[in-house]
Amino acid sequence: MQEPVLQVEDLHVTFHTDLGTTPAVRGLSYALPKGKILAVVGESGSGKTVQALAILNLLPSTAQVTGGKILYQGKNLLALKNAQLRRIRGKKIAMIFQDPGASLNPVLTIGEQLCETLHAHEKISKPTARKRAAELLSQVGIQDAEKRLDEYPFQFSGGMCQRVMIAMALALHPDVLIADEPTTALDVTVQAQILKLMKDLQRQNGMSVIFITHNLAVAAQVADEVLVLYAGQCMEHAPAAELFKQPFHPYTQGLLNSLASVHKKVEKLPAIAGNPPRPGEVLPGCPFAPRCAHAQARCFEQCPPLYTNSFRRTRCFLQEGK
Repeated sequence: MQEPVLQVEDLHVTFHTDLGTTPAVRGLSYALPKGKILAVVGESGSGKTVQALAILNLLPSTAQVTGGKILYQGKNLLALKNAQLRRIRGKKIAMIFQDPGASLNPVLTIGEQLCETLHAHEKISKPTARKRAAELLSQVGIQDAEKRLDEYPFQFSGGMCQRVMIAMALALHPDVLIADEPTTALDVTVQAQILKLMKDLQRQNGMSVIFITHNLAVAAQVADEVLVLYAGQCMEHAPAAELFKQPFHPYTQGLLNSLASVHKKVEKLPAIAGNPPRPGEVLPGCPFAPRCAHAQARCFEQCPPLYTNSFRRTRCFLQEGK
């Protein structure tokens, strides 16, 4: 079996506030296969972005990794010094954020920002960097690349800005790309274009991708594997084809049932009853039990382990013994 390019082992992340400590990620483990796309899905507050920020040590000052390991090429990223991590961040593991407009510097040209990324990790001349920057813009489908290097972010649409962010992320040929809700701020047509672009570039470059989204329909378009998070814990992790064909966990079933479809002729889509646990609220049993139609008495008293069935992991007592 091929070695994964990145492994997250029993990761715990906690926020410290004036009101106390709030666990955001609890015992998360997964392996990212080489050349594959892993979609991390779940509702807002489930820990999707927090676990990604932990990989690159980009957590806010109020958050702290309180346990676990993150292994890249055998090295625990959590144990590296800042100088060592800077050599990996951007060059080996790159990240695209949700709002491209907020990620680009409004007072620097697109060319300056692309060249800055190249100069930060490589010793190349200014003309060579500019040539590479133009090639990168062309690669992500931006016409008149040489001319547009001298333009500013406000002269680009939201979709074009996201293409620039993808170009910056791919500039140094990273092994791993983390894409945090990269299409949420875009309209549906542009979203489809960006998803196709990312999928094509991922195949061409052989990258591994962690694709974070709250939208299972988007995950279905791009993912090889899907990891479903709820209240900071993995509820289900399976190959995408298997998960969308037959979800095991009641939470995953609820998410899929709530998706709109041209094949569903209903006046009102079903929704998952209740609300996720409040920040800082740690339930003694399964965190989804209060919203689950299949919950048993022990679900409120004991959190189920992750049961393994073939290539699938499911945190639900319904899978016990299967």
